[in-house]
Amino acid sequence: MQDIWRLSAAELASLIKSKKVSAKEAAEAGLARLDAVNPKLNAVVDHRPDDVLAQAAKVDAAIARGAAVGPLAGVPVTIKVNVDQEGYATTNGLKAQRDVIAKVDNPVVANLRKAGAVLLGRTNCPAVSYRWFTTNLIHGDTKNPRDGGITPGGSSGGAGSAVAAGIGHIAHGTDIAGSVRYPAYACGVHGLRPSMGRIPAFNSALPERPIGPQISAVSGPLARTVNDLRISLAAMSAPDYRDPWYAPVPLEGPPREKRVAMCLNPDGLNPVPEVVAAVADAGKRLQKAGWIVEEIADTPSLREAAEIQTRLWLGDGYEAQLAFAEREGDPGALACLRGVRARVHPFDLSQALTRRATLTREWFAFFEKYPVLLMPVSGELPFPDHLDRKDEASFARVWHAQLPQIAIPFMGLPGLVVSTGLVGRIPVGVQLVAGRYREDLCLAAGEAVEAGGTPSSPIDPVV
Repeated sequence: MQDIWRLSAAELASLIKSKKVSAKEAAEAGLARLDAVNPKLNAVVDHRPDDVLAQAAKVDAAIARGAAVGPLAGVPVTIKVNVDQEGYATTNGLKAQRDVIAKVDNPVVANLRKAGAVLLGRTNCPAVSYRWFTTNLIHGDTKNPRDGGITPGGSSGGAGSAVAAGIGHIAHGTDIAGSVRYPAYACGVHGLRPSMGRIPAFNSALPERPIGPQISAVSGPLARTVNDLRISLAAMSAPDYRDPWYAPVPLEGPPREKRVAMCLNPDGLNPVPEVVAAVADAGKRLQKAGWIVEEIADTPSLREAAEIQTRLWLGDGYEAQLAFAEREGDPGALACLRGVRARVHPFDLSQALTRRATLTREWFAFFEKYPVLLMPVSGELPFPDHLDRKDEASFARVWHAQLPQIAIPFMGLPGLVVSTGLVGRIPVGVQLVAGRYREDLCLAAGEAVEAGGTPSSPIDPVV
């Protein structure tokens, strides 16, 4: 058998349930891979081998006695450090929270345990999960295994780096402005930001978080196959009473025509030629798979949606956030907050929510005609690492390029990033968007795009 850590989550769970591989063997393989490559990457910043092996032993014991095990039985999964995992610090990349130890699991973590997953380690993020780059003053710098000179993405940069390098078969991340989708894009894997309300969330360890309301932030999976995203979504989205915004909507919606709107240059993004080529190629893959692909000149507003999403994210309580970042002293967090001040402060919540309703209706109308939208993830290939801190022009360049990622959460829509290939050794991919709670349409289109190219597989770091 090939190295266990190379298998997809679906393949490994099947082998474990059939007793061809034990959960202990899978955990040992995951730990060995972590030990082998994580020193080069710093993707996982907290892990306890004894805890990992104890989790695996429980899975093996359940299988031995014939008890029901979940769809992720024995599959090693990583968890981002900004959500609660019992007994671990919920640092969110902050020195100030190094001793904030969770007493209970966040619902998404609890759901992964219920599905039989073995929690392998905690992955890095930028301070307060603010940036599309991953470094902080408590855990340090995370590297992209594809190329050490480019960002691994953020804020779930540790998650993207880990799963691309074979540390775990699935990675948990969170996304308010691309924080699952961009690390997937940058690291050459796939990532799903589910609809708002699809996956329950609650962090008891942080009753007074030093950030805004994050009303559009959701947890989501990163993986090397679209099917692994599908089974991860099913596991993560089990109900939990602690989240009052949880929506018990079926994972499969009514049948829709296999029709895709393809937009190469949404709302003045002006992407680089390599990004345009990737989107056009994905359109051809969909056509070959039997989808109707119609090129459109533009989408409903992304720019206004992105601007207001930024205000909701960073404008509410801006002065308090800035004061906290100054106490922490993190250069990246300070650069982010100072760089957006003019566009988010002062903040008018009523106005923001009013425009949100209007823009959401426009997008809902769009998806009545087109079940799926195909467009760029970013206007550029993955950035040189820490480009946003270089100068004001570079900061503006980064925020402009990320327009498609920032806007989609404003309407609570699902967004799927599918890695489509490499430009040299730099990853590129596309974003698929559908109506609210229609992750199934994104995943169906994503599987067609994936099938038309070279499958993503774990790599040895090139750092």
